[in-house]
Amino acid sequence: MMPQPASRALVVAEAGVNHNGSLALALELVDAAAEANADAVKFQTFRTAEMMSRATPKAAYQLQGTSEEESYFDMGRRLELDEAAHTALAQRAREHGVTFLSTAFDRPSIELLERLGVPMHKIPSGEVTNLPHLRAIAALGKPVLLSTGMADLAEVEAAVAALVDAGLPRDRITLLHCTTEYPAPFADLNLRAIVTMRAAFDLPVGYSDHSEGILAPAVAVALGATVIEKHLTLDRGMEGPDHAASLEPDAFGEMVRAIRQVEAALGDGDKRPAASEMPNIAIARRSIVAARPIRAGEVFSQENLAAKRPGTGVSPMRWDEIVGQEATRDYDTDEMIEP
Repeated sequence: MMPQPASRALVVAEAGVNHNGSLALALELVDAAAEANADAVKFQTFRTAEMMSRATPKAAYQLQGTSEEESYFDMGRRLELDEAAHTALAQRAREHGVTFLSTAFDRPSIELLERLGVPMHKIPSGEVTNLPHLRAIAALGKPVLLSTGMADLAEVEAAVAALVDAGLPRDRITLLHCTTEYPAPFADLNLRAIVTMRAAFDLPVGYSDHSEGILAPAVAVALGATVIEKHLTLDRGMEGPDHAASLEPDAFGEMVRAIRQVEAALGDGDKRPAASEMPNIAIARRSIVAARPIRAGEVFSQENLAAKRPGTGVSPMRWDEIVGQEATRDYDTDEMIEP
């Protein structure tokens, strides 16, 4: 099935927890997202005690970017942002004309985001199998971005069914293909799954990227992704779980430009000459001309005709029609034949 790309993908700058618990850094991330021409900036909203037990271990990628002495639970507590911080971030986003979003991981966080009036909700990959969470989000009736990292097709189907059964109109669901590793190896990205999921569910499909660089998001748009989500950081060298799989502001801006160039290059799929190439048709194509001097009454043949540029005369596609006719006048070499 061929891709059916959107005319303009929604580009989400995933600030996530790259603020390291600092409101000042979080506000800078909003500024950077706006400067990079992202359509939206997204954070993560959670209450650690609601999300995990104290026994939850860190993932390998989290251990690489954080202290081994600090537990996952304690790291989560350190990265929480309170309601006042969320309010300040939403206000800064409005000032920039950027949509404010956040991923809620628990019921109190859902309620906080609702108070802030977010226009849509993101369900992260880890919550695909969390039925109570799916139902709580669906009950709000707002558009949903459902990330599908670590899930197979059957699990995605079950999550979509849970959302719909809980009252969410199906046409408000956008799936996000994702590989939940930080950074994700290119060999594991499986971007063709974007096409597979669109065909399987007849839903728009975007891409949440954790790979390094800007190549994968641009390819995803070429495959029809309607949303691109990419982590944004002020400095990839910062301590923290997600910085290494993020883009710094200049690179993020380059990614947005690449995405917009891909969208422009994809066009509408109608095969026709582009406006820019129309003037070149006469130069690049050929016309039927005299291969040597031809006298009136002489029969046009394979031997006395040739096809040469420019293409302002009789097209060589009419070759069989012209061969066998008699010349009605004399022709010099390279003179265009008149039918």
